[in-house]
Amino acid sequence: MKQLEVQIMGQSYLLGCPEGGDARLREAVQRVDEAMCRIRDANKVRARDRIAVLAALNLAFDLSDKAVPANLPAADTEGATAKLSTDLGQLLAQLDEALSEDGQLL
Repeated sequence: MKQLEVQIMGQSYLLGCPEGGDARLREAVQRVDEAMCRIRDANKVRARDRIAVLAALNLAFDLSDKAVPANLPAADTEGATAKLSTDLGQLLAQLDEALSEDGQLL
């Protein structure tokens, strides 16, 4: 696994990245950075940990809207929701691992 250095809200992070995943990781970093900067600039929230939680919730909410089409039968909706939950759990585990290296959320 290779490592990429990225910037989120002006702070550098060294993240593990699977081979061939550079573009997807950089795109994800850009979405997180934009979401966090938007929250920071629009609100009086200054604590990075609170900004990160709000950005994560907003991104997860947006993702859940896109992941489960409204016209699916109930059984298909349950499967899609379960997969989304699993995918989000894996993403959170990866974020925890990446952030545990320096002991700081952001």
